[in-house]
Amino acid sequence: MSNQTQSSNDKKFDLCERTAKFGEMIIEFASSLKDSPVNRPLITQLVRSGTSIGANYMEADTAESKKDFEHKIGICKKESKETTHWPRMTAKANPNYNKKCRELWKEAHELTLIFSSIILSSKRKN
Repeated sequence: MSNQTQSSNDKKFDLCERTAKFGEMIIEFASSLKDSPVNRPLITQLVRSGTSIGANYMEADTAESKKDFEHKIGICKKESKETTHWPRMTAKANPNYNKKCRELWKEAHELTLIFSSIILSSKRKN
């Protein structure tokens, strides 16, 4: 189970690095938001789901078995899918952050697609 995947244009993507950078983007973004009763739970949820993608991927990358790998990649997919929800809610509460929220949503969506593809590929190898 390697953290290197092949893209269509033959570049290698390091998912450990990509998910870590995404977590850092989430932290920077959350830190820029004004503390308010509406933003507080949004920030908490966004930070939890957005930063857990990388942590779960690191666990998947060192999985003890194929079943363990598939389970942890499934968690990565669930967390990245959940993370697509929070930028939308944050944009609604903070319209001046629409562009940044859209960027975060797009990356979370791309990660969801990547993890979905990994799951499908892993199941085909059975």
